[in-house]
Amino acid sequence: MELTKTNRALLVFNLLLVLAMAGALFQSFKGNGRGSGFSSPDQAVRSIDLDKDFDFCGEKLPMDNFDVRQRLDAELLRNVYYHSQTILAIKRANALFPIIEPILKEEGVPDDLKYLAVAESTLSNAISPVGARGVWQFMKSAADQYGMEVGDEIDERYHLEKATHAACKYLRRQRELLGSWTLAAAAYNGGPGRIASEMAKQRAQSFYDLNLAADETMRYPFRIVAVKEVMQHPEAYEYTIQDDHLYEPANTYKTVQVSGPVPSWGDFAVEHGTTYRMLKLYNPWLVDSKLTNKAGKTYEIRLPK
Repeated sequence: MELTKTNRALLVFNLLLVLAMAGALFQSFKGNGRGSGFSSPDQAVRSIDLDKDFDFCGEKLPMDNFDVRQRLDAELLRNVYYHSQTILAIKRANALFPIIEPILKEEGVPDDLKYLAVAESTLSNAISPVGARGVWQFMKSAADQYGMEVGDEIDERYHLEKATHAACKYLRRQRELLGSWTLAAAAYNGGPGRIASEMAKQRAQSFYDLNLAADETMRYPFRIVAVKEVMQHPEAYEYTIQDDHLYEPANTYKTVQVSGPVPSWGDFAVEHGTTYRMLKLYNPWLVDSKLTNKAGKTYEIRLPK
């Protein structure tokens, strides 16, 4: 159908209107995000400079190995340009690292192990498809082995301090058995038996000699190193996060001891001047709405001041 002069004019007008709206939308995204509701896309998309030393727990990566360079490059690219997760990790680290770091020091393990927690859960109380839970992503069998209570009402995999102590003990033990922190980290992901078996079968001298069927375990130590690199040097990768945007630690609380049953944590919260939501935020290991406590154990319950 042939367009009339009026229809052609209307078509041109509509096209100009669409272009104007698209330009305005682009400018809103282009802003620095302050007050606009949008995050900044001004980060230059570029390849990563690998001409430097990288290490995990003081163990240097053999960067003269082309395979190691390419595998690290892949994880750096994934983390540098995974904007939401990277920013969340940096924000959460401000709240959780001050709790994790002293425990690592007390347990006598390297500070770099805190980045393993980031790789596991982005420092959140995540639940994996196979049932691992908490910041350190413990399975129930490992939690039982390292003295954490796991049941219908209490799940100490969500207790950050207890889970961190357990993770330190687990990793220290695997380092003693396998000979390096890098292999210990791989065992945390892939299982110590599997790593030890493949090391022996393949006559491997280090993690970087291994050829594993599980792609996730092959990537895992590289992911930790990439997370460490970006979180230690966010400005180098054009991440700008204002100090007042960082999450604050929930370290202002009082402690109440409970040695008997609690029929309702909701009533308990109200009686102590807070809310059920706040009670669960300060004590995420309380996984039910009540506590039977038939064994008469004593629990320390944190409440916001």
